[in-house]
Amino acid sequence: MREVRRGRADVIVAYKLDRIGRSLAHLAQLIGEMAAHRTALVIPAQGIDTSASNPASQLQLNILMAVAEFEREIIRERVNSGLRAARARGAILGRPSTLQQYVPQVRALLQSGATVANIARELRLAYSSAHKLVCLCR
Repeated sequence: MREVRRGRADVIVAYKLDRIGRSLAHLAQLIGEMAAHRTALVIPAQGIDTSASNPASQLQLNILMAVAEFEREIIRERVNSGLRAARARGAILGRPSTLQQYVPQVRALLQSGATVANIARELRLAYSSAHKLVCLCR
């Protein structure tokens, strides 16, 4: 968009409309900005070409923007639903914790009377990570 704002771009070509903006409002803002700077938007796969003042093209563009946002929301719903179902089944999501490797050392330090702050310093961990480990070991 920097080139559009500087007046250096005459045409923006995109594969699909949903590759341009994150939401309908964002997409509408970008298209408005392109129109203000007289930059055309061409999306060959969807038959969109705003290089000429064509009311039919604008209508199609607005409808496709709404459909693209709808598709994104449906995908988001499915992903969130899948994550909830996985959590309900007891799946552990995300990267495995690297803190488990410190458990034996933390246990030994706890037995010697070390505080959380001492453990954090000794193992060169953040205080919050050391605290998690201490809670795990107790």
